[in-house]
Amino acid sequence: MDSSTVQSLIQQGMPEAKVEVHGPDGVHFEALVVSPAFAGKLPLARHRMVYATLGDLMGGAIHALSLRTLTPEEAGNGE
Repeated sequence: MDSSTVQSLIQQGMPEAKVEVHGPDGVHFEALVVSPAFAGKLPLARHRMVYATLGDLMGGAIHALSLRTLTPEEAGNGE
């Protein structure tokens, strides 16, 4: 597994999102996902939306995924 594959999977599942993924060791990843779909949702709901794009890879090929999930407005305000 590599960062570009994880990024592509999230992007396919959330086509309106801007996604950046880093994970040099191939099992631990950090992702920034900016999506208008996050508006009005709590962090846990946002994370579940992202995890849903990765399916069975979570806990398997992807051992850990640290998420930062923002709306475009939040991202624009530097939050």
